[in-house]
Amino acid sequence: MNNSRIINFLNMLMALCLAIMAGSVFINVVLRYGFGSGLAASEELSRLLFVWMVFIGATAAYPQGEHMAFTSLLHPLLEPGREGALGVATRLIHALVVLSCVLLGWGAWQQVIVGMDSVSVVLGYRQALLPLPAFLCSLAIGLMALVKLIRGHPIDFGHASSDVE
Repeated sequence: MNNSRIINFLNMLMALCLAIMAGSVFINVVLRYGFGSGLAASEELSRLLFVWMVFIGATAAYPQGEHMAFTSLLHPLLEPGREGALGVATRLIHALVVLSCVLLGWGAWQQVIVGMDSVSVVLGYRQALLPLPAFLCSLAIGLMALVKLIRGHPIDFGHASSDVE
């Protein structure tokens, strides 16, 4: 499967999460204000889907270079004769991303293990489903950053919001 197909699939998953959340909340509002009763499951379902949607989005955004970047700090290294320093800074950035993902993944995995023993109050799903997307996201982004680190992939300076020339 190529990169664009994976990103399209992740985008469709996010859209599905959003559609289910919106529908659930809308039905809950109509039931509460129109009929004086609501769906208790709506809040739990929306919270669970929101967490999954955020981490799916973070995973989809990384390979496209859509995460926040402070490339203006690296612009002085674009001057001729500073290619070596730029290469070192690039590898350091990728290494820090990998380290961050290891730390996030380790903490999320610990929460997954803790959550295996408890269930949600209304829907009864295992609480491990809440930190699981953080673990999967850190694993995916960490692997992508590790590949970039090993291959020496350059930092993308082509961000649309960059005003520095």
